[in-house]
Amino acid sequence: MSNNDEENTDLGVLESRVDELISTIDRLKSENSALRNQQDSLVHERAILIEKTEQARARIESMISRLRSMETRT
Repeated sequence: MSNNDEENTDLGVLESRVDELISTIDRLKSENSALRNQQDSLVHERAILIEKTEQARARIESMISRLRSMETRT
C-alpha cells in the first residue's frame, strides 16, 4: 500500500469518526432539549400539586376549627 493510500484510509476513518461525533452531538442535543422540557413540565406540575395541597390543608384546618367550635357549643 502506498503512502497516499494510507493517508486516504486514515482520512476516511477520521471523516467517519467525525460524522459519528456529529451524529452523537445532534442526538444528545435533542435528548437534552427533551429532558429540559420534561423538567419544566414536572416543575410546573409540582407547583400545582403544592398549591392544591395547601388549599386542601386550609380546608381541613377550617373544618377542624368548625368542628371544635360546634363541640364547645354543645
